[in-house]
This record gives sequence, C-alpha cells and structure tokens, in this order.
Amino acid sequence: QVQLVESGGGLVQAGGSRRLTCAARRRSITSGVSGWYRQAPGNQRELVASITADGRTNYADSVKGRFTISRDNAENTLSLQMNSLKPEDSAVYYCNLRQWDGVYWGQGTQVTVSS
Repeated sequence: QVQLVESGGGLVQAGGSRRLTCAARRRSITSGVSGWYRQAPGNQRELVASITADGRTNYADSVKGRFTISRDNAENTLSLQMNSLKPEDSAVYYCNLRQWDGVYWGQGTQVTVSS
C-alpha cells in the first residue's frame, strides 16, 4: 500500500519560512505528478504546487514567487519551501501523488501563520 507521510508543519510568524517534506513509501515519486494541496477551514482543498516527472512545475497564483516545490529522487521525497508566509497560508497541507493506478494522499500537516 502506498504511503505518503508529511512532516514540517507547525506555527510560524507572518513573514517567516517553513519547509514541508513528504516521504513516499512503497512507491517511487519519480513518475506521474506529485503535488501539494491545502485546505483551510470552510474552504475547498486547493492545489498549491505540482511537479511532473520531467520536472515541470505549476503554482497557484497566490503562492508564486514565495513557494518552491522540489523533489529528491534519491530520497524519494517531495518538499515545499514556503517563504514570506502570510496568515492566509494557514491550512492543512496535503501531499498528493497521481500515477497510472490512482491518486494517493498523505494524512496532512497543519501550518499556522500568526500575524
């Protein structure tokens, strides 16, 4: 069974930085599309950033220039570097993997940005 395990969430002040990491188990993340989504209370889950197998990235307009998605193929991990954080970035962040046989989600990690 594919497992995606996120880490790195927590409380951070506005303007600060945080790095999220997703470790994939029992499946390589080098194929398909990997990404980060987030969901704030009362809101729908939304795409934050994604990266394809050949390294093409895509970002939500709200995080462009502040967040960077990356993948470490050797470690089989996906990361999200978040800089210049804003209170509106507060949400549960989920790791996502879309491959030939389905879509997989992590359990989520909470990021709270205080003003």
